[in-house]
Amino acid sequence: MKHSVEERSAEDLELGELLAAAYGELVAKYGAEGRSQVKGGARYFVVLDDARRAVGCGAVQAFGPDSEHPGDGEVKRMYVVPAARGRGYARALLAALEAAGYPTLRLSTGELQPEAIALYESSGYTLTAPWGKYVDQPGTRCYAKGIPVEFSGDGTSHFHG
Repeated sequence: MKHSVEERSAEDLELGELLAAAYGELVAKYGAEGRSQVKGGARYFVVLDDARRAVGCGAVQAFGPDSEHPGDGEVKRMYVVPAARGRGYARALLAALEAAGYPTLRLSTGELQPEAIALYESSGYTLTAPWGKYVDQPGTRCYAKGIPVEFSGDGTSHFHG
């Protein structure tokens, strides 16, 4: 089954409800330090169920030019409501984030999230050395995935997720 994914503004009400639920789940697992912020300029996406209700969200933000990974994107706030888990919504959402145009996507997750680890590893993400604030956070796992680029005959390139 193909799930619909839409880009939404940071002010979207359904997105806001999903982000609040995601934050709540992270704080319950990791304490207040589990709540890292999404930077301004991030792109937000929601995945919709058959009734067109948003049941999951995710964001992708750019690493800055002075960061360890300039030009790469960072996946943030991947979340699917508990009642909708196990139905492919997270995989559809991740595919949309992969199509956002970054040559490499990076992400961090915690060891207390085995379902997230399984999703990322089965989607081709490989374990990497931690970066930035994650260097000093035991229990954090960092991943990366190069996104294939297709070059067309006219010299332009197209990212595929």
